[in-house]
Amino acid sequence: MGVFTYEDEVTCSIPPAKMFKAAILDSDNLIPKIMPQAIKCVEILRRRPIHIGSKFRSMTHRVDAIDKENFTISYTVIDGDVLSGGI
Repeated sequence: MGVFTYEDEVTCSIPPAKMFKAAILDSDNLIPKIMPQAIKCVEILRRRPIHIGSKFRSMTHRVDAIDKENFTISYTVIDGDVLSGGI
């Protein structure tokens, strides 16, 4: 098992709360629409999202924490070919 930490800060004209809602909270609807060539669908299974598509066939991750006030999300990848060492 390994640990990978990723942080990203984006500057845009959209207010942070609205961007967080679209990118994180509504991602199951939004991401397949804006990236149909990479993400075919996002399904919520028991409140655990699974992203299918991209250069990998599948990835399942568990959302560990969502902080709506600080606009952060923590998650753990738990399954999928994304773990096969090709990262």
